[in-house]
Amino acid sequence: MELEERQDVFINAYSKDFPEYLIELEKIALSEDVPIIRKGSQQMIRFLLAEKKPTSILEIGTAVGFSSLLMAHYTDKDTKITTIENYDKRIKEAKENFKKYDTDKKITLLEGDAAEVLKSLDGKYDFIFLDGPKGQYESYLDDILRLMPSGGLLVTDNIFKEGDILESRFSLNRRDRTIHSRMREFLLRLRDEESLENVIISSGDGMTLSVKR
Repeated sequence: MELEERQDVFINAYSKDFPEYLIELEKIALSEDVPIIRKGSQQMIRFLLAEKKPTSILEIGTAVGFSSLLMAHYTDKDTKITTIENYDKRIKEAKENFKKYDTDKKITLLEGDAAEVLKSLDGKYDFIFLDGPKGQYESYLDDILRLMPSGGLLVTDNIFKEGDILESRFSLNRRDRTIHSRMREFLLRLRDEESLENVIISSGDGMTLSVKR
């Protein structure tokens, strides 16, 4: 058993269970090779939601809607969640899952390229979950900062990209080097952004937590 699998087993053994419908949705997604947030990230987000108690959430990267539904389950009934997805197949699946499980109608799905959709938004979101195309993270950041109020929290997932980002770019296949460079550029921008206080944690596939001053 790989170290990450052992960690997942350990985390699950000492953590509260998720509702059955989320467990089942996760099993289906994994069986179909749909990328969803990992065990450590799930637990971290649940904790952060309890601590932050957000009223307005923005998610970039819906996939089949697992993380949207997780956030809906662990927030108050009046919390609003806006999620963005560009892949038609995933949009259809997410809509079906929201219809079935989003009983409080908290989730709004916006269809289209996140870079364009973000520019059209003008509200404020006190909790932003970034889990879209990894090579595009840096290009979203200006709009994300614009949409964050003081005290807002940005949670960025998969910053290690299966460990590739920890390696030298020259050890990777050429097709992976662009994402490697772009992710490191994104992390440098987070580090150097004066309006943010950041921490990198190793939950799941790596996460950053960024609070706007």
